[in-house]
Amino acid sequence: MAIRPGPLTEWPWERMGNFKYLVMAPVAVHGAHRVLSKGWGDIDVAYALILPSLLLRMIHNQIWISVSRYQTARSRHRIVDRAIEFDQVDRERGWDDQIIFNGLVFYAGYLLLPSVRGFPVWRTDGAVMTALLHAGPVEFLYYWFHRALHHHFLYSRYHSHHHASIVTEPITSVIHPFGEHIVYFTLFAIPLLSTVYMGNGSALVFVLYIVYIDFMNNMGHCNFELVPKWMFQVFPPLKYLMYTPSFHSLHHTQFRTNYSLFMPFYDYIYSTMDKSSDELYESSLKGTEETPDLVHLTHMTNLHSAYHLRIGFASIASKPSDNSEWYMWTLWPLAWLSMIVAWIYGSSAFVVERIKLKKMMMQTWVVPRYNFQYGLTWDRESINDLIEKAILDADVRGIKVLSLGLLNQAKQLNGNGELFRQKYPKLGVRIVDGSGLATGVVLKSIPSDAKQVFLDTGASKIGRAVALALCGRGIQVIVKQKKEYDMLKSQMPENKAIYLKCSSNDIIKTWIVDNIEEKDQRMAPKGTVFIPISQFPPKKVRKDCTYLSTPAMKIPETMQNIHSCENWLPRRMMSAWHIAGILHVLEGWSSHECGDDIMDVEKAWSAAIRHGFVPLTKA
Repeated sequence: MAIRPGPLTEWPWERMGNFKYLVMAPVAVHGAHRVLSKGWGDIDVAYALILPSLLLRMIHNQIWISVSRYQTARSRHRIVDRAIEFDQVDRERGWDDQIIFNGLVFYAGYLLLPSVRGFPVWRTDGAVMTALLHAGPVEFLYYWFHRALHHHFLYSRYHSHHHASIVTEPITSVIHPFGEHIVYFTLFAIPLLSTVYMGNGSALVFVLYIVYIDFMNNMGHCNFELVPKWMFQVFPPLKYLMYTPSFHSLHHTQFRTNYSLFMPFYDYIYSTMDKSSDELYESSLKGTEETPDLVHLTHMTNLHSAYHLRIGFASIASKPSDNSEWYMWTLWPLAWLSMIVAWIYGSSAFVVERIKLKKMMMQTWVVPRYNFQYGLTWDRESINDLIEKAILDADVRGIKVLSLGLLNQAKQLNGNGELFRQKYPKLGVRIVDGSGLATGVVLKSIPSDAKQVFLDTGASKIGRAVALALCGRGIQVIVKQKKEYDMLKSQMPENKAIYLKCSSNDIIKTWIVDNIEEKDQRMAPKGTVFIPISQFPPKKVRKDCTYLSTPAMKIPETMQNIHSCENWLPRRMMSAWHIAGILHVLEGWSSHECGDDIMDVEKAWSAAIRHGFVPLTKA
């Protein structure tokens, strides 16, 4: 929202939320009626392109969003090294509003201008005329309108909304109040309406002109330089006819320079070109190689998790993954396709996120595999190969720590990472499974007045550590399975083992659970508190019980570039396994934490508190 919102700030359908697409229903209904009453022969080219062109524009924009986020996470050609936060993602959530608006205007134009209905597919003279009118009147008028928008009166009421994003993403380009978009569309309509009235308009020219506008808008708002230098060397005048991402980024950081739309020659003519434009272009293109201190290695979970990655759908990634949008079911075919492609062609982990904490830099890498694949015995070797490849890559690049997230540290897969430590004893990168801090988070979640707890964690590493710690405090730990009881007792000294009990009759309201099944949850007494030790949350089947979060903590305010949620965790929360890797770097710990080794629980917990991580619950 602008600083002092003026008239026509809000979009007409803003209060409709995701149901705003219903405003396009008249177009679809009209088309369906024509087909049913007169057949497909009654649909001309211009009408047939209205809805498909809107869909293609959305796909086009989404591709730019994904590519840009991927490149800014991994690329050395980053232009502005500043953070994007959740408020920017929320502000830019309505990037498709202008596509809907354009669709409605095109439909209205189709109904009001009879000559449009006889449009041929292509006319070269119309294409040339469109290009000339864009370079002339459109660019000129836009330049002066843009300068006017930077007058304090219009800036505070309209354009400040767009400039709230210092670090731009492709979709930043279309984030404007409704009133601004009306003016922009009027400017872009000059070439199109001119061809209509001159009689040399064509359907494809309309579509390609809008594609050109989208392409240049998206490219110019990428936060990485991608325009190769050879283009300007081959054709030097191109620097006056096409801007670059670094050129426009200066407009967002300096505000009073580089006003041009896509063609910078008006900035040259009126002396508003930023003097550092060429220098920034050169430095951004050259880039600076950087090595993260930490890599958190995770993987995709369910089929829709690909959309929840930071490089997926920005608005979806900014919410917990269990907060599904109603329209997600329509994407199942694409979800299946992406899974198959990842399975066949996913030969290495890929970067999805770049985070900063003071001087420390970290990345999140994703193994292109899903939860169900980790359960396939015959696929375990290939998954371990992917994890191993990521570890060796991190080692070669001089990365200090690699933390194993989700099932990448599963005991039945690689023994909590021990497989790689044994295979490569001279590894420079430290492998961390985060079990010490995860244990600490679980222990701190147990009510301080608890005298008994029920443990249903199987033979898990964290379950054993929790049982040992609780018995050491004199808290009775009750397990149901004799096998689990014998295993735990054999690993405890006698003075602690006396607090371990095997029983299925005790009524206990504090349950520490791993992958607990629904039938076991129903056996718990009313008011039970379920404390999970797993990285995956249990399915909540009891409304009369309390379910705590999987082991996680709130992150410090100084942690930057956090604008997506870690799986099912709420905003600005991070799993204990991820945090553990951060602590290894910040504290300079030189040991691995994998296999049966576990970091001292109090040491890990104290380090987390000292570095600004905040517990979710108070015992």
